[in-house]
Amino acid sequence: MQLSLIVFVVSIDLLSTCIPAPPVTAERKCAFLASARNTEKAQRGGNVSGGVQHCARTNCCMGFFQLEHGQARADLLGCSAVASSCPESSCRAAKPVKNYVECLCSSDFCNLNITWNDQANHSQPSHTSDQLIVICFTGFAGALTMLTVLTVLMVLCLINPEKWKLFKDCRPPHACDIQKEADIDLLSIELQKVVSRGHFACVWQGFFQGSLVALKVFPAIQRQEFIKEKDIYLLPSMMHSGIVQFLGGGRMNKDFVLILELATQGSLNKFISINVCNWAATLKLAQTLSQGLAYLHSDSDKNGVRKPVIAHCDLSSGNVLVKADGTCALCDFGCSVVLQHPRNQHVLQGHPNATEQDRNQMGTLCYMSPEILEGCVNLNSGQCLLQGDVYSLGLLLWELLVRCSDLCKDSAVPTHMLPYEAELGTSPSLEELLGLVLEQRTRPTFPPHWDPQHQGFCLQELLEDCWDHDPDARLTAQCAADRLASLPLNLVQ
Repeated sequence: MQLSLIVFVVSIDLLSTCIPAPPVTAERKCAFLASARNTEKAQRGGNVSGGVQHCARTNCCMGFFQLEHGQARADLLGCSAVASSCPESSCRAAKPVKNYVECLCSSDFCNLNITWNDQANHSQPSHTSDQLIVICFTGFAGALTMLTVLTVLMVLCLINPEKWKLFKDCRPPHACDIQKEADIDLLSIELQKVVSRGHFACVWQGFFQGSLVALKVFPAIQRQEFIKEKDIYLLPSMMHSGIVQFLGGGRMNKDFVLILELATQGSLNKFISINVCNWAATLKLAQTLSQGLAYLHSDSDKNGVRKPVIAHCDLSSGNVLVKADGTCALCDFGCSVVLQHPRNQHVLQGHPNATEQDRNQMGTLCYMSPEILEGCVNLNSGQCLLQGDVYSLGLLLWELLVRCSDLCKDSAVPTHMLPYEAELGTSPSLEELLGLVLEQRTRPTFPPHWDPQHQGFCLQELLEDCWDHDPDARLTAQCAADRLASLPLNLVQ
């Protein structure tokens, strides 16, 4: 046992010298082991230093073990990536499902050893702690070998690109499709209730790995819509508090599932329709909403990882979620378009087969900017899509701010309404919106109690600068976020 522990520690130190990691704070430490197909997602639970993961999101270690011929083989070890309840300090095995067992525990490196309970006794493998540690060490050694192979391949790529091309051509057929459809084990998913229904998918509340999550379920016929949205979530540096957290995706029976962070307050549309907020709560929603869009639109390069510019293209109060802490997070990226900046020119990416007519009809009708409603957009430049998002942001901020009780001191808070609902009803046609928004240049009306001498003046100016008829005169998302960030927490009367 002591010898095995020494080997385990040495293997961690050896890997640490090969894979440098940023400094981490003293938090829960878990043994880390992941295969190539799930390494990226497993790393979202916290920073990895060799064979150790320092938990950043929860205080729980997790382990997935495959049962083979009476033995338990570690398949995935690390920190739980979602909020989990793990009162047990030891790794107690759950009931086996299709030759897999999982566990959650709350002490350092507790996921190295399984404690078998009565529920799992009938499948208990005859292993020892020493054997399990050797299994883990074998995985760590395999990871080191893989790192060496990748390094050699990178050198070959630099020295002789033709050899690299030959190597790529030898990959197994349909490898990309297999990875996209089977990234994680979905055996432990439990659907509870339907949260919302959309055109392409249905969103459920459910359990995954013992935690409450949102499950966006696409029928088999909508496989391409599933892949399109999943590919957006998998872009580099999509982890941001203003964007709903992506936890994984895969196939469940005939359906395709995206596993997402559960926003307990539901959509912004639902939230503000049943809640009246004071100024502090309203400002928090508005600031985090604008910050999420500004990050989505940003072009950043951190530690060699480039985040591309992304246009949401369907920003509405139904596609913004409200989390338990009263902050907003963007979701539903099925219409989103990825942009790049070669020589400062925006180039559409990710939808090469879309026609011009398809692109002009992206989004929710009443939130579309005048130029997109008209179909008069320059698809050789993605700037118009970013400007369209800012127009939608202006409508969203109006929708949110008119429900603020502190802005209605001398009158009742107006009933929640969608943009242009007062003028055109709940389901306006394209022709009606073209006449009102494009030809008449009408915008949502401001409540009469907004006093231009106080806070209302700043807000009115902000909204008008977001939904300006001239796309080039509109604010950027970052400028809108900066203006909101400058507003005082205490409303001046």
